[in-house]
Amino acid sequence: MDKYVCKICGYIYDPEIGDIDTDIEAGTDFVDLSSDWVCPVCGADKDMFEEE
Repeated sequence: MDKYVCKICGYIYDPEIGDIDTDIEAGTDFVDLSSDWVCPVCGADKDMFEEE
C-alpha cells in the first residue's frame, strides 16, 4: 500500500496507520477512502493528494 501526500500542507496519509481523527482503520488503502474524505490537517479534498 502506497503513502499519499497532500499537495497543500504536506500531510502524509499512511495506510499502515490510517486516520485516527476520522475513524479510518489502519490497513485502509488510500483508494478505498470515501470520495468525501478530506485532509485532517488542512481540509483539502482527496484529489489534492499525490502518491509519494
